[in-house]
Amino acid sequence: MGGVKDVQSKEELDAALAGSSPASASSVVVVHFWASWCEASKQMDQVFSHLSTDFPHALFLRVEAEEQPEISEAYAVSAVPYFVFCKDGKTVDTLEGANPSTLSNKVAKIAGSADKAKSAAPASLGMAAGPAVLEMVKELARGNGSSQSKSTSPGMTNPLKNRLQQLVDSHPVFLFMRGTPEEPKCGSSRKVVHILKEVGVEFGSFDILTDDEVREGMKKFSGWPTFPQLYCKGKLLGGCDIAVAMHESGELKDVFGEHGVPVVSKDGNGLESGKVSSSSGGITDSSGGLSTALRSRIESLINSSPVVVFMKGKPDEPKCGFSRKVVDILRQEKVSFGSFDILSDVEIRQGLKVFSNWSSYPQLYIKGELIGGSDIVLEMQKSGELRRVLTEKGILPRETLEDQLKALISSSPIMLFMKGTPDAPRCGFSSKVVDALRKAGVSFGSFDILTNEEVRQGLKTYSNWPTFPQLYYKGELIGGCDIVLELYSNGELKSTLSD
Repeated sequence: MGGVKDVQSKEELDAALAGSSPASASSVVVVHFWASWCEASKQMDQVFSHLSTDFPHALFLRVEAEEQPEISEAYAVSAVPYFVFCKDGKTVDTLEGANPSTLSNKVAKIAGSADKAKSAAPASLGMAAGPAVLEMVKELARGNGSSQSKSTSPGMTNPLKNRLQQLVDSHPVFLFMRGTPEEPKCGSSRKVVHILKEVGVEFGSFDILTDDEVREGMKKFSGWPTFPQLYCKGKLLGGCDIAVAMHESGELKDVFGEHGVPVVSKDGNGLESGKVSSSSGGITDSSGGLSTALRSRIESLINSSPVVVFMKGKPDEPKCGFSRKVVDILRQEKVSFGSFDILSDVEIRQGLKVFSNWSSYPQLYIKGELIGGSDIVLEMQKSGELRRVLTEKGILPRETLEDQLKALISSSPIMLFMKGTPDAPRCGFSSKVVDALRKAGVSFGSFDILTNEEVRQGLKTYSNWPTFPQLYYKGELIGGCDIVLELYSNGELKSTLSD
């Protein structure tokens, strides 16, 4: 077989996984979700291409994540590069990020046994990708790491803050996007531009790819980590998903009307941005005032439970994907919560937008404070911020150091506590253990003890082992550098970590 095939539809991918596609004669399928604007995707695609040659009896497929949103949503893709490993039509593993060695090992693990007589031998990373490509990817990863640390540095200079505020205020409707309205550089930006044109609203835009200072600054300024970002009269509405949901429900046009933004009908005639009448759910005037009775009712609902989500539908029967996402997250965090179906009450639905100054749903509240919508809740969960807020508010019990250590140790079946990262070890002993594990073909998680002094000191006491690195298998300490190297030299390392 060999080579990489681009997937053009979900039906095509489903057929390949089911084995009914002409291209699919293999039970092993590896899918690469990528984006044309992402340098890490492009570099990992070269590794992916080499692997497709090295393992000709597996099927290697490529999906442009933002151009195929139905496929990306089905596989919960939230960042690229992202890889899905399938066997006999079922997903057996995934990988997020630019990690060529892990990609190579995972491919070898799933495809190496497909046909032992004919398939290529499980490739080492060098054999699979070539030293030039690997060095390029590692350099890219180092670059990404340094830029990320810069972007998360606290504070923002006043000149930058003033510049961002001027951009936001320069037009009643303003879009921070990748590319320009005439030439969008990503699918999400293209969607929002299309929506704004379909609604018939004039808008300004800024290409965040042309200015890293604005790009990183806007993440802090808005408290929104991704692009595009859509603003109306200086207020953030949200990103692509929220813009799409608001447009489909008719809420986007309502928001523009409520803020006095002129909207042009498809026949070219201007539409009057009508005032909201007093009969519309207790909203008494176009300035956004609420009747005392409605405000009291909203406050009562918000405080009816420590955690409340205003959503479309009910937790067991969500009526939109965004509401379902927030419900799933809260359940994953094992949080008890109350809910209110905004589809059942137009007065609350419209009034809460004014009360919260948040124009879409779902809306999550913790102890009476608005947290945000689905994108923000998802980002907070990924970063650990959601659990921290829930703990600080007394919703979840505070985690002891021992609990934290147990969670870290069990976060991967094989877990290495080391100095540095596998791609950039900070001591010789850690480097030797990483090398042994990789040569043995073992996939493992890791934690850099140099980043957390509390974990570093606590683990010494917890394990009764005073030095690092420390290797764990299924929650049990295997040992340090000397023990790992001895197991490797005796040919026992892989079997010890797979019993």
